[in-house]
Amino acid sequence: MKTKKKMVSPVPTERTGAQCVIDSLVKAGCEVLFGYPGGQIIDTFNCVYDAPFHFVLGRHEQGCVHAADGYARATGKVGCCMVTSGPGATNTITGLATANMDGIPLVCISGQVPMHLIGTDAFQEADVIGITRPVTKHNFLVRSVDELPDIIAQAFYIAATGKPGPVVIDLPKNVQKALTAVPPKDPKGMAMRAYAPAPEVSAADIRRLADLINKAQSPLLYVGGGAISGNASTEIAKLARKAGIPVCTTMMALGAFPEDDPLALGMVGMHGSAAANYAVDKSDLLISAGARFDDRVTGKIDQFASKAVTVHIDIDRSSIGKNVATHFGIHGDLKAVLAAVLPLVKAARHDAWSAQTQAWKAKYPLFYVEDKGALMPQAVVQKIDEASKGKAIIVTDVGQNQLWAAQFFAYTRPRTFISSGGLGTMGFGLPAAIGAQLGRPKERVVCVSGDGGIQMNFQELVVAVEHRLPIVVVILNNGYLGMVRQWQELFYNKRYSAVTLGQRGRRPNEGIPDAPGYLPDFVKIAEAHGATACRVTTLKETEAALRAALARTGGPTVIECIVSPEANVYPMIPPGAHVSSMVGHEKPE
Repeated sequence: MKTKKKMVSPVPTERTGAQCVIDSLVKAGCEVLFGYPGGQIIDTFNCVYDAPFHFVLGRHEQGCVHAADGYARATGKVGCCMVTSGPGATNTITGLATANMDGIPLVCISGQVPMHLIGTDAFQEADVIGITRPVTKHNFLVRSVDELPDIIAQAFYIAATGKPGPVVIDLPKNVQKALTAVPPKDPKGMAMRAYAPAPEVSAADIRRLADLINKAQSPLLYVGGGAISGNASTEIAKLARKAGIPVCTTMMALGAFPEDDPLALGMVGMHGSAAANYAVDKSDLLISAGARFDDRVTGKIDQFASKAVTVHIDIDRSSIGKNVATHFGIHGDLKAVLAAVLPLVKAARHDAWSAQTQAWKAKYPLFYVEDKGALMPQAVVQKIDEASKGKAIIVTDVGQNQLWAAQFFAYTRPRTFISSGGLGTMGFGLPAAIGAQLGRPKERVVCVSGDGGIQMNFQELVVAVEHRLPIVVVILNNGYLGMVRQWQELFYNKRYSAVTLGQRGRRPNEGIPDAPGYLPDFVKIAEAHGATACRVTTLKETEAALRAALARTGGPTVIECIVSPEANVYPMIPPGAHVSSMVGHEKPE
């Protein structure tokens, strides 16, 4: 009689913690890793050498995080970056805070000194866990190599679920060198005690929401960035069109609802359209869909949407009722909530309300006043829209350039407007555009920046050159830190303190005698990095430069536009004011 052979499980192959990082990133679906090496992460970078994903060497750790952020915003996937300890890790803080404010999924791995040296002020040691706690969704200090696969899987799971956000993994050097037989884990199969990112919404809440919508006479959808991160654009459009509900969006939600739809009222808030702001003020039902009622939208809080029943749908429980008192809060996934309520909502038209919102749109269109003989920055953005046939992915820096890009380009698709919203981070635009282009290589990416913001991370241009990325970088050069200058003009009696770039017009205690006017020469800097570059001063030159740049492949193009120096962003509701205080929305006769 034959005896059955005893099946012996294969002995798991041991590998270092450094190799475990690579295997776990692959398991988590990492396709592009942005980073900058150093001594305490060198073991893991040694394994990056043979990694199957695309590695992108940035030129500054802040640029690496912004690039991972832009990749995440453009694709909806988790952005990944890796840096060394000490200054390498502390240089990521602005990028992490940017992602955290806007709910962007990132995983950042930082090297750390060996465990036995933590707390000794060792070379390039920093308390990364303590420093990053306020600017991340979660962070981990890896104490044992055997827990590393689980931690990396958890990090990706936490970053991508619920309200997305950045997660930091602080990885000591001794853990990178240690051996483990624990295999990589799949983040999709994760379950964590005390973390329930997808709460169930009761049928009663869905019925109540449907009842409010069916009874409203002047309803309004106020759509925020959660509609983009929650992939709820289709459901928003279905609800708006079925129930005849006009739609306004925050800056972070541009593209969540097509702006060429008759129901679209445009951006709401301080520099939003008059139609959107008046609609908020006059609506009887305000449905906040993934928006957080930030101060740039609400203005004077006790008068914000004072005539409306306010419904707040959000995946983040803590945001409901945080800034504005909410009559009815629904804690849940926006896409799922809207899909559930759609069958219960009656088809409706709201003719009187529709007529009113259309009248506001007709009476108060976005416009700008020409500065005779000067190139207008708003016109440059319109030409970008025209030259790209409205199909470009627009990535912006922060300030006036950001708001003109938000106002004068018509967004019809989600994930085509990428900008730092909550934190307002100058220097975000160029590295984020690099990440967006790597994430969506078949699309054309245009970075709109100012002469102030572009200088904060201009070193990243060489990354676009090295990877032959066809990014078009449009610099709106007005010779000022434009948004601060605008506030100084309007609220500080035109005392232009510390906002003049170059030397022309500077106060004596700020300037250098006999220095040239506009500095630096962006064309020369761009060409020194290996990019194609030109300077334009007229709309005709701008149009020709844009068409040539968008037709070019194989590397970035920088177009420096010398624009009207004191053009302002309008409309504008002064900070903390009611919509009745709005200025610049009435077109002159």
